[in-house]
Amino acid sequence: MSSVTPDAICHFAQPRDIRVGGGALQQLGDVMTSLGASRPLVVTDGFAVGIGLADRVITSLRRVGLSPALFADTVPDPTTDSLAQGLEAIKSGDCDAVVGLGGGSPMDTAKALALLSVQGGEMSDYKAPAQNTGPALPVVAVPTTAGSGSEATQFTIITDSASDEKMLCSGRSFLPVAAIVDYELTLSMPPRLTAHTGIDALTHAVEAYVSKKANRLSDSLCLTAISTIGRFLRRAVADGADHEARAAMMLASTQAGIAFSNSSVALVHGMSRPIGAHFHVAHGLSNAMLFPAVTRFSAGSALSRYADCARAFGCATAGDGDEVAADALVEGICRLCADLEVPTPHDYGIDEAQWERLIPTMSEQALASGSPANNPRVPSAEEIAHLYSQIYR
Repeated sequence: MSSVTPDAICHFAQPRDIRVGGGALQQLGDVMTSLGASRPLVVTDGFAVGIGLADRVITSLRRVGLSPALFADTVPDPTTDSLAQGLEAIKSGDCDAVVGLGGGSPMDTAKALALLSVQGGEMSDYKAPAQNTGPALPVVAVPTTAGSGSEATQFTIITDSASDEKMLCSGRSFLPVAAIVDYELTLSMPPRLTAHTGIDALTHAVEAYVSKKANRLSDSLCLTAISTIGRFLRRAVADGADHEARAAMMLASTQAGIAFSNSSVALVHGMSRPIGAHFHVAHGLSNAMLFPAVTRFSAGSALSRYADCARAFGCATAGDGDEVAADALVEGICRLCADLEVPTPHDYGIDEAQWERLIPTMSEQALASGSPANNPRVPSAEEIAHLYSQIYR
């Protein structure tokens, strides 16, 4: 395994209480009482309400003597406009904690509400390159998908409703104090969502490992997550009731989340966010659309790191040289995306003229996010534009 600078000092942070395993949701009440919370706001979406999960969580909190409130109007890829009702719910309920229940969007919404309810202002005040360390309500994250890793990260992503800019906001202010990682909450995920969120987790692990901000603590989590995803993602997609695969993918997602929260993501994510903002493509899917081409673009600038990823993923052996292994990773990612039927932007139905018209804007927004600067090969705006054109079909 190639290494980072041995004497480099890394700053590592993760939720201070992580409950992992089937049935862990039953411990949510204990976690909330240990935090001293009495009036938590449960932030979720209509799907969690429809399947009875939100009611189950509310009931469990009342059972331990808490007085929870519910905000179930989160939206996919949350926007600044979508936060207003949540802030009102915190105010009217005099809430002293937030539970983020759902996929990446409800958890990101919960983090944003926790900060804004204490510090005020607009989300644009907190976007990169700002590092936010000020006060916020405590957040307990309960993921229901295996991909975003948001339950363990010091990031939230909120789209500016006025400009369609997908704003990356970072810092310890957004780090949940606790996470409930219960794979049983993912058993009902449909195959397509399982595929896209699983590739999202893989992207997190690979980008955190090849990032210029990689460190020894995050490296071990990355390689473990990559290995697990290589073994179990296809199984989880093929059979959603495969408990072993579901448990493995849930843990790998959290490991990858901790890793990139303490390293960084890179070019895939920088380019992915504008696609989601302008064309309303789910984050995991937009990552998957970009992943093969960006890996091919970047691999030559960090052969040994990408080779490590290939060996962990299972598409190269210890006997393969770094160049051979890095090439094998690109091909392995291509095969994975083909096997899981990841569409191109064209196949997804995005109009070509609109795509081409927005490429300059998306390229500028990708660079402005700061993520491409962490890539092994730092691209110019022109190179990013070329990659956008390349992946369309």
